[in-house]
Amino acid sequence: MAETGVPPATPLRLVVLISGRGSNLAAILNAIETGTLPAQVVAVVSNRADAAGLEHAREKYIDTLALDAADYPDRDSYDRALAGLIDRFEPDLVVLAGFMRILTPGFVRHYAGRLINIHPSLLPHFRGLHTHQRVLEAGHEEHGASVHFVTEELDGGPVIAQVRVPVRPGDDPESLAARVLAQEHRLYTRVIRWIAQGRVALRDDGLYFDGQKISQPRQLEAG
Repeated sequence: MAETGVPPATPLRLVVLISGRGSNLAAILNAIETGTLPAQVVAVVSNRADAAGLEHAREKYIDTLALDAADYPDRDSYDRALAGLIDRFEPDLVVLAGFMRILTPGFVRHYAGRLINIHPSLLPHFRGLHTHQRVLEAGHEEHGASVHFVTEELDGGPVIAQVRVPVRPGDDPESLAARVLAQEHRLYTRVIRWIAQGRVALRDDGLYFDGQKISQPRQLEAG
């Protein structure tokens, strides 16, 4: 049975892609520094040279790179250049942490089983943008975040784990987003740790956790 994914490695080599302040990146770096995540961020790459998260990475003496899409004629050429940059660092895992670009099929295939994303909803519900507003407009009593392997289907790859966040009376998109983000930090570092420990595998027939095929995401209790 063919298996794509990350071989157990200590520390796991991560390249993190960001577009903004990089709060999930900061959570990952904090978990590494405190010894709870057996990984190393070997590079941080952004599509925006002014992304605040790049400065945070530089303060940690991590290699940073910015690649402006305006310098490329189309998405395919940009993503080929992006993959070329990433591959220089020989990552075990590519981590999307608020990278606000839709990736091309060729890029996704290149990193099949080694590319993960965190999305602020309980997938498959509320794919795409503005999830907090949409959850409130739909009248849902529960929101949350999901970590999934990236496939060619937008926010449609196998979901590894989720965390649920109750919607409170009086919530607005900002208050709900803040509570979800706090849980994202816990969820993402936990899933990356599982991958570093070799507990997660993506095979031809589905997603495996601790050697057992799973049909539903692992659920992390909100903390």
